[in-house]
Amino acid sequence: MADLQNDLHTPGEVGELDDLSLDPPIPAEPYALVADPEADLLDRAHALLAAHPVADGYSGLPWALRHLPWYDLELGEIAVDTDVPRMRQGHVGALFCSLHLPEGLAADRAVAATLEQLDLVRTVIVNHPEGLRLARTAGQVVDARNCGRTAVLLGPATAAALDDSVSLLRVLHALGLRILTLAGTSWASEAGLTRFGEEVVREMNRLGVLADLSGASERTTERVLAASKAPVLCTRSGARGLRPHPANLPDDVLAGLGKERGLCLVPLTAEQTGPTVRDVADHLDHVRTVAGPGCVGLSGTYDAGCAHPQELTDASCYPHLVAELLRRGWSETDLALLTWGNVQRVLRTADVTARAAQERREPSTARIAELDG
Repeated sequence: MADLQNDLHTPGEVGELDDLSLDPPIPAEPYALVADPEADLLDRAHALLAAHPVADGYSGLPWALRHLPWYDLELGEIAVDTDVPRMRQGHVGALFCSLHLPEGLAADRAVAATLEQLDLVRTVIVNHPEGLRLARTAGQVVDARNCGRTAVLLGPATAAALDDSVSLLRVLHALGLRILTLAGTSWASEAGLTRFGEEVVREMNRLGVLADLSGASERTTERVLAASKAPVLCTRSGARGLRPHPANLPDDVLAGLGKERGLCLVPLTAEQTGPTVRDVADHLDHVRTVAGPGCVGLSGTYDAGCAHPQELTDASCYPHLVAELLRRGWSETDLALLTWGNVQRVLRTADVTARAAQERREPSTARIAELDG
């Protein structure tokens, strides 16, 4: 019997049973954690944008929504590039809604079509109160952000919507217009500003309507920079030195814009800035170098019928661009100016300029026939 017990419990068998385990062996040293630099940059981008959200200088959403029978921007709308969930994901704190008109629209329809788009935007805001809020001033933009809404500003609108009438400018401003594109009219043409055009700019300064010079001729641009008491914008302009698109700006114009404390809003489009996020970053680098960090901003140009660079396909993608700029060594200060601070500065300056001008100047009653006839 003792022999049988010895056979069942030999030291060798006990050792073999001790080595059998359902758990993997514990290594002598713990596994080293491998850091992911790309994820770290993206986390930093989200954190920065949470404090300094994007003021998007151009959205074609109004015209895009005209063709949809039904939509819900708060729930999410796949038929467009911009909705409330994607703006929150992309940290969009302010959105300039373009009232531009499609090419080929009859000139006598410009006023009515602009008013229809303006009414549409106001209706969209009313129907999406949890995500959107109409804003006219820099202070109202900040208030909307503090309430967790995206501030929606009206403009740019095409100058043809004025129908050569300063009175219509005041009507549009009373309805909320903040930006007017000075191109495509007899008084802001390849030859520059006429006397009536200069009067329009003065009245824009008095009202607080910002001048948009994207697409304007060089002579018009030079004259507006000299005549305007408020900063001017280029809502969709990259660097012509990097990509020879007609709406992009040459270095001398960029330098002049920087000198006058204007703002170049670089578009996120494949045609103007290139097919990749790195191409867009190249334009931002160039504009910052030539015009200064206080004169560069962002223009998503979503829902405007444009192709967009890789990783920047809709309004949720801004963190990818900021991550690329962090990789290039942009400081938090310069990034805060790019995304939010520069637009706020231009809006505040236009508001202050308007209050001062209203104390000195009565509303203009000038007619184009009187000044340019």
